[in-house]
Amino acid sequence: MTILPDGRFVDDAPYETDTGAEARHAELDMSNTRLLWLRFKQHRLGLISALFLLISYLSLPFAGFISPYTPNERLEDYLYAPPQLVRLFHDGKLVGPYVYGTTAEMDLETFSWKYVPDTSTPMKLKFFCEGSDYKLSGFIPSNTHLFCAPEGATVFLLGADRLGRDVFSRILYGAQLSLTVGLVGITVSFVIGIILGSIAGYFGGFLDWIINRVIEILRSLPELPLWLALSAAVPSHWGPVAVFFIISIILGILDWPGLARAVRSKFLSLREEEFVRAAEMMGAKPSRVISKHLLPNFLSHLIASATLSIPAMILGETALSFLGLGLRAPAVSWGVMLNDAQNLASIEIYWWTAIPMLPIVIVVLAFNFFGDGLRDALDPNRS
Repeated sequence: MTILPDGRFVDDAPYETDTGAEARHAELDMSNTRLLWLRFKQHRLGLISALFLLISYLSLPFAGFISPYTPNERLEDYLYAPPQLVRLFHDGKLVGPYVYGTTAEMDLETFSWKYVPDTSTPMKLKFFCEGSDYKLSGFIPSNTHLFCAPEGATVFLLGADRLGRDVFSRILYGAQLSLTVGLVGITVSFVIGIILGSIAGYFGGFLDWIINRVIEILRSLPELPLWLALSAAVPSHWGPVAVFFIISIILGILDWPGLARAVRSKFLSLREEEFVRAAEMMGAKPSRVISKHLLPNFLSHLIASATLSIPAMILGETALSFLGLGLRAPAVSWGVMLNDAQNLASIEIYWWTAIPMLPIVIVVLAFNFFGDGLRDALDPNRS
């Protein structure tokens, strides 16, 4: 510190900018999208889960290409075949991706099939090969697969089920229905919940009373028995596509009351704000006030709620299919696959038939982590 002749004090230290103030100022100048992205990146689990879910959904149209078999393709000589290990080295030499051929034998002590590998001859996998016919993205005929089993061998990465069908291929095909049912169900739930919640919160009065009574009645009913009753009413002769959409609509119809109440409570607090009154005085119609002024104010809350509601839809479809009241064979979903693994004695011997539980657990956790990260990033009170 230096004292000048006129008595003023001057600091000799070099000038340093206030980096914290500059960072705060830069944050204020950012767009909402960029600010949301910067906050969301700090939630590592949420970011990893978002990338995993993005890859999972983008790969759904290519399930037939990635799978070595079609979902209902049966290999009668390989019932309950165990998972096979893909190896690279044989006798210390690099051979490339290969498997060993297996021979089925009946174990007379446990009365179960055992498969003995022939370790003397490595059989290399084929890539970008021709196999069973399928439809890419559901409508483009193709028979090209990413990899195939060599002649005289199989490639069961996760084993085979009681009919000799590849579990790995069925999990990939099952993801197409199990992951899509959540999106369809949440769309139905959001459309009903936002419309009825907006009407109840904005107009109030008799409409509000009627909608609230309907919500209370639906929320008072036990969820699982109601699922079972509605699913049991679906005709058994309907095709897999029709049953899929009916199950999705049932899940969406039973999920909307919670969202409708959240929308109603938000509308009750926002409809008295000055910007809403100003829009009404300028002649804006109720539909414009709701869509342009009220809904955008808590759209972030709705998005976070959607990501946290999708896992419940997936678990609902899995539970119904597991109990035999949801999707049915020949449709393939994770719940349908678990329906074939209800025999505990069979699971004890052929444990790989219960592997479809793993993608269900992983996807549900990923959605929850993603929803938590999105909710934290959208929180206006978060520093």
